[in-house]
Amino acid sequence: MSEMRAPRHMTKSDPAPSRWNYRYQRLMLTPLFRRVLRVGVPFTLALGVGLIYFANEARRDGFNLAVSEMRAEFENRPEFMVKLMAIDGATVELAEDIREIVPLDFPLSSFELELETIRQDVAGLQAVKSARVKVKSGGILQIDIEERQPVAVWRTTQGLELLDAEGVAFRALDSRFERADLPLIAGDGASEALAEAMQILAVAAPLQDRLRGVARIGDRRWDVVLDRDQRIMLPEERPVQALQRVLALNTARDLLGRDVTVVDMRVAHRPTIRMSEAATRERWKARATEVKVEEQ
Repeated sequence: MSEMRAPRHMTKSDPAPSRWNYRYQRLMLTPLFRRVLRVGVPFTLALGVGLIYFANEARRDGFNLAVSEMRAEFENRPEFMVKLMAIDGATVELAEDIREIVPLDFPLSSFELELETIRQDVAGLQAVKSARVKVKSGGILQIDIEERQPVAVWRTTQGLELLDAEGVAFRALDSRFERADLPLIAGDGASEALAEAMQILAVAAPLQDRLRGVARIGDRRWDVVLDRDQRIMLPEERPVQALQRVLALNTARDLLGRDVTVVDMRVAHRPTIRMSEAATRERWKARATEVKVEEQ
C-alpha cells in the first residue's frame, strides 16, 4: 500500500529568510550602510537633479537673477536702511574732515556698509586718537570719536603744530596766538622728548610770566627761553634738578633779574653766567676807573 502524501496546501513553509533577505537585514544592522541609505542616496539624487537642471545656461542665469532680486529685496527693507550719520566727541572742524573721508549717500542699506573699513579710515586721521563705528536703531550710522587733546605747541622749520600728551603732532597752526594758552616747545626731536619738556615746564612755573618756551638743542638737551633774550642752558642729564638750582639762585640773589643773557648749567659742578654786551662794557669801564683811581 503506497504512502499517503499530505495535500500541497497543507505543506508547512520554511521559517528561515531567503538569502537576499538575510543579506539585506545584515546590511541594515551596519551603521555606515544606514547612513549612506538615509543621507548619501538622497544627496546624490538631489545633486544629480541639480547638475542636470543647471547644465542649461539660461536656467543658471534665471536662478542667479532670482536670488539677486530676493537678496536686494531683503537688504532694502525699511528696518535695514541707514538714513543719516551722527558724529560724537569731535570738534566741528574734525567732524567736517570725517564727513569728507566717509562720503556716503543716504539712505542706503546697512548691508552695504563696511564698518571696519570706515573705522580704520576715521582712525587714520591725525586728530583722532580712537574711533568706534556702529549702526544704531532708527537708521543711524553712529561714529564715536576720542579726539587728541593738545598739551603743547611745537615749532619746527615747517611751522607750528599741536602735540598731544603722547607727542603726536595732529594739527597745524597758522599762528602762535591761536593757542597762546599752551606752552611752546621748539627744535627737532622735541616731540619724542615731550615728557621731559613738560617736567621742565612744570618746574619753571615760577617764571611763567617771563617764560617763552623750551627749545631742544641738537636732539640732546633743553634750553629754557625767557623774555629779554635770556636763556637757561640745561645739561643732558638731570635737567630738572639743574633748573631747580637756577631757581634757587634766582630766589636768593635775583639772578635772572640782572643783566644776564645766559645761565649755562651744562656742566653741573661749574655753572657759568654770561652778561649782556652793555653790562660787560659797563663792567670794563668800572674796572678801568678803579685802576685809574689806584694809580693816582
